Amino acid sequence: MSDIFYFARRGVESIMDDEVTKRFSAEELESWNLLTRSNYNFQYISLRLTVLWGLGLLIRYGLLLPLRVTLAFTGVGLLVFLTSLIGLLPNGRIKNLLSEKVHLMCYRICVRALTAIITYHDSENKPKNGGICVANHTSPIDVIILASDGCYAMVGQIHGGLMGVIQRSMVKACPHVWFERSEVKDRHLVAKRLSDHVDDKTKLPILIFPEGTCINNTSVMMFKKGSFEIGTTVYPVAIKYDPRFGDAFWNSSKFGMVNYLLRMMSSWAIVCSVWYLPPMSREEGEDAVHFANRVKAAIARQEMWRR
Repeated sequence: MSDIFYFARRGVESIMDDEVTKRFSAEELESWNLLTRSNYNFQYISLRLTVLWGLGLLIRYGLLLPLRVTLAFTGVGLLVFLTSLIGLLPNGRIKNLLSEKVHLMCYRICVRALTAIITYHDSENKPKNGGICVANHTSPIDVIILASDGCYAMVGQIHGGLMGVIQRSMVKACPHVWFERSEVKDRHLVAKRLSDHVDDKTKLPILIFPEGTCINNTSVMMFKKGSFEIGTTVYPVAIKYDPRFGDAFWNSSKFGMVNYLLRMMSSWAIVCSVWYLPPMSREEGEDAVHFANRVKAAIARQEMWRR
């Protein structure tokens, strides 16, 4: 029995400490960054560190958080109001131009609400109309990180409440692709709507996160093949966050959206780098799975090289 228990224990340890499960928990930092969430079991180390932590707490929650919440409400409010107004205009060049300006302005205000410090690299490879932009996924704020440097058509499920109000106002000004809950399960219908969108070269590039869930920014997980079945140019983008100033990873099993956003706004800053990689196309005889793996490998190489 001792032999059996030994192997059983080692097997359970391997399952609990496997490489995949680690990608769905916050990255462990080598040093404390004066944020409570990076050290849940805070212990007294020295008087100097305790004073610094206390002052940081007052600054983050007493000064930065109210300013950031105000900016966030301003950005979202302007987005809903202005896109609703633009939606009243007839379709044409003027409407598209105003829509892009409004989206960029509002997303940049929302980025300021997070005190996001973003460095964009290789802008000559930025996605163009009629293509699909695919990126690794760490957080819901990935959307505004990318959209503050260029306009995209968003893809997602239709929601209710405040999110539903935002979606309905946005689609009036820009052809985003929203799906009903029942439609999302129909892979062929989703592919058809995406294909129809990219066939129109006047429409904005589609932004998709093929991983389908948030990963803790230490690796890139398997890409779903759906967005790679469409015969169009794919623009890979690699996003890398620096967790020393604020961890952008969203563990949805632990934190709700509101709680998560408050944690982001109460951190010191969100620091990240964005690399626009050269566009890629599906090669002759290459299926969607191999194409997806090739794009994923390009994004993963960029992230690992910069780590």
